[in-house]
Amino acid sequence: MSAVLILAAFAAGPVAGTGEENADTIVVTAAREPVQADAAPVSATVFAGDTIAALALPSAADLLRLSPGVSVSTTGPRGTQTQLRIRGAEANHTLLFVDGIRFNDPAAGNEARFELLTTDALSRVEIVRGPQSALWGSEALGGVIALDTANPVGGTRLSLLGEYGSFDSARASAQFAAGSEGAGVSGSAGWLRSDGIDSFGSGGERDGFETFSASLKGVVRPAPGIELGLVGHYIGGTSEFDGTDPLTFARADTLDETRNRIGAVRGWAKAEIGGWSLSGDLGWLGSSNRNRLGDSPLNRTSGERLSAGGQVSRGFGAHRLTAAVEHEAEDFRARDQIYFGGTDQDRSRHLTALVGEWHAGWSDLVSTDVSLRHDSFSAFRDATTVRATMVLTPAAGWRLHAAYGEGIAQPSFYDLYGFFPGSFVGNPALTPERSRGWEAGVRWQQGAFAAGLTGFSNRLTDEIVDTFDSVTFLSSTANAEGKSRRKGIEVDGSWRVADAATIAFNYTYLDAEEQKTAGVASIRELRRPRHSANLIASGTSGRFSWGASAAYVGKRGDTDFDLFPSPRVTLDDYLLASLRLGWQVGDGIEAYARVENGLDADYQDVVGYNTPGRAVYAGLRFRLGD
Repeated sequence: MSAVLILAAFAAGPVAGTGEENADTIVVTAAREPVQADAAPVSATVFAGDTIAALALPSAADLLRLSPGVSVSTTGPRGTQTQLRIRGAEANHTLLFVDGIRFNDPAAGNEARFELLTTDALSRVEIVRGPQSALWGSEALGGVIALDTANPVGGTRLSLLGEYGSFDSARASAQFAAGSEGAGVSGSAGWLRSDGIDSFGSGGERDGFETFSASLKGVVRPAPGIELGLVGHYIGGTSEFDGTDPLTFARADTLDETRNRIGAVRGWAKAEIGGWSLSGDLGWLGSSNRNRLGDSPLNRTSGERLSAGGQVSRGFGAHRLTAAVEHEAEDFRARDQIYFGGTDQDRSRHLTALVGEWHAGWSDLVSTDVSLRHDSFSAFRDATTVRATMVLTPAAGWRLHAAYGEGIAQPSFYDLYGFFPGSFVGNPALTPERSRGWEAGVRWQQGAFAAGLTGFSNRLTDEIVDTFDSVTFLSSTANAEGKSRRKGIEVDGSWRVADAATIAFNYTYLDAEEQKTAGVASIRELRRPRHSANLIASGTSGRFSWGASAAYVGKRGDTDFDLFPSPRVTLDDYLLASLRLGWQVGDGIEAYARVENGLDADYQDVVGYNTPGRAVYAGLRFRLGD
C-alpha cells in the first residue's frame, strides 16, 4: 500500500500543507519576531480556524498528525498516553506553546500532554519542524508546536456546540470574544467524555475518559503600539486504562486510572517605540498527576514552572537585530503509597538563557537569519546552540530555503533522580541530549496552486537511554556513546477551488536509526513509520459545508515486553479516514454529522493496545458574530 501512495504523491505533484498559505499568513515561532509564511526560513505548517472547524476533529493529536513529518502513537483509546514525534525525534523533543505558555509537563518527563488537548477552543495551530533550540531552548530539538485561542480584539463572537455519538461519547463547548480594536476579552470552555473501549481487548471492562478545559484571555491597547495582555488555562482529565499485572509485569486487563490537572497563566507587555520593539512576559504552569488502581492510590507527581523573559528588537533598513533573556525555574514533587514513600522526592532546578538573532535582507532575492543561544543550567552542563538559514526568491512564485539548526533536550527529573526505589536510581551526571541537522527545500505558488519539496537530515548525540546492571540488578540512565540519525523528504501542496473546495496533500519518507553504543550497527527506531501521507479537503456551497481527512501510517516497529527476551515486532500500516457534513438549518445554526475511522481500520500504535473502530457522531453548532 505504501508504494501506491508514494507513486500517487509524485504523480499528482507535491501538494501544500493546509491549502491556506497566502501572503498574510504569519508564522510566529519560525523566528523570535513573527514572519510571513512566504519568508519563513524553515519548514512550517499552519492550520487556520476554518480548517479546524471544517474537520471538527475533537483531539488536537488527530489534527497534528495531518502535518508533514509528524507521527502520533496512542496507548489504546482516546484519553490514554499520546506521544508525538517530529521527523523521528523522541516524544520529549517537541516544545509546546499554548498562547505563548511553555506547556510541556515537568511532572511527566518533560513531554507535552497531547492526550489532554482538544481543538474546540483553538483558532490556530502552527508546527515548525527541525531543531529550533537556538530560538526557544530545551525540548525544541525536534520542532515547535504553537496552539492559540481566539483573539479577543476586533469584534463580538459567540459559538456553542453540542455533540453525541459512538461509545456513549458526549461533547460540549462554548467560545466567546467581545471587544474593540482597543481592548477585548475572550474565553472558552469545553467538555468531552466517552465510555471508550476495552483497550487490552480481552473482553474486560471499557476504558473511558473525561476531560474539561477552560481559558480566559484579555488584551488592552491603551495607546498606539502598546499592548498589555493576560491569559489563563485550565485542563483536567481522568482516563481509565489497562496496565500490567503487579506480579508478572505483563499486560493485563486492570482497573488503572490516572487523573491529570494543568493550570497556567501568562501576562505580557509589548511596545513599539521609535523603531524599537520591546516585550516582556511572565508565566506560570502547575501540573498534578495522580494514579490509582481501582480505589487504591498508587502514586502522584506534581510540578511547577515559573518563566520570565524580555526581548528587544530594532530594524536597521533591511536588517533586524534581536536580543532576549529568559529565566526558568522548575519544581518537582513525587509521592507514593505502594512503596511506602520510597519514591518520595522534592527537586528543583533553574536556567538562564541569552539569545541573539540577526535577520538580514541582502536584496529582493536573498535573506539570511542567524541565531545564537546560550543556556546556563543549574543541574547539568551548559549548552550553546546555533541556527543559520537562507531564503532565495529567484523568480515570482518561487522560494528556495536552506537551514542548519541545533537542538537540546534537558534530562527529565526521572532521568536524573530515578523513580522506582531499589531498581531505577537515575543518574545526576547526565548532560542534555543534542541534535544538529539541516534541511533544504523549494516551494512554488501560483494562484490557487502551491507545491513544495524539502529534504532533511538530523543527528542525535548524547541520547539519554536506559541501562541495566546484571550484577546489581539496578536500572539507570546514561548518555549514549553512539549517534542516532534521522533523514527523509517531505512533499506537500494544495489546490484551492474558490470556496467550493480546498484540497491539500502531504507525504513524508523517514529513515530513522539509532545507535546506542559507538561502533555497533544502527537499528531502526521504534514507532516511526517509514512512509506516511495525509489528505485534507474542505469546502462550502450555499448552506452545505464539508470537511474530510485521510491519514496513512506505514508499518512501524515496536517491542513486545510481554515476552523475554523482548522481541521486536512489526505493527501493520493503516488508513484513518474522517468525514464531516454540515447543513445550515437557520441563521447561525448548523446541524452536522461526522465519522471517525470511517474505513473501520483495525490497528495498534503500541503493541497490545487496541484503538477505536468506526465511530459516528451528530451535533449542533450555533454561531453569532464574525
